[in-house]
Amino acid sequence: MSDSKTQIKRILLKLSGEALLGEVDYGIDPKVIRRIAEEIKEVTELGVQVGVVIGGGNIFRGEGLARSGMDRVTGDHMGMLATVLNSLALQDALEGAGVYARVMSALAIHDVCEDYIRRRAIRHLEKGRVTIFAAGTGNPFFTTDTAAALRATEIGADLLLKATKVDGVYSSDPMVNKDAVRYPQLSYTKVLVDDLRVMDATAVVMCRDNQMPLRVFNLFNSGDLVRIARGEDVGTLVCG
Repeated sequence: MSDSKTQIKRILLKLSGEALLGEVDYGIDPKVIRRIAEEIKEVTELGVQVGVVIGGGNIFRGEGLARSGMDRVTGDHMGMLATVLNSLALQDALEGAGVYARVMSALAIHDVCEDYIRRRAIRHLEKGRVTIFAAGTGNPFFTTDTAAALRATEIGADLLLKATKVDGVYSSDPMVNKDAVRYPQLSYTKVLVDDLRVMDATAVVMCRDNQMPLRVFNLFNSGDLVRIARGEDVGTLVCG
């Protein structure tokens, strides 16, 4: 059971591959992935069940190569494999921190991780294991944002968390426009109509249709993930 101070029992955390870069130009910064693992550990110690979806942009981005002439399906499959690499790295970091973790892949790679099976995933979560969902949806043309919305819905998460480099959703890019305004709360419709780029449109529509609340927060603000798990109002909430 989770701590009595929070109503959140199960979350799905969406991490971008770029978040793992840290101070390196390519691949995974060991310091960054260890810090993320420690924060996830703190969340599990609250009794909150944690699922994770990771992108692969720090290693390979299929859409970019598709624009350069590579077949899009081939590029997307390569991108899915990149997410498996990141997922295995996070699993290792979590286990190094003393947290039980499982990687479940939408592509069958039996020698390195489990196949994704919804009921088995839920069982892992109920046993307190951090469950990392690799290889997106297993289909080309779908982003890991969409995979996160799908998995969050499938496992019955109370909240989908989108980790970014800024502390919520702004009216425009706060890195460029110092007058950009942060929204404390938004509707799915406003995100879509104003094209706020919180997640891709397919993911937002899936959240809307399944009434999956989405919270956008800054991964690099130490402790914010734990504060959200405790039920605090951090970042921007997107809901009905």
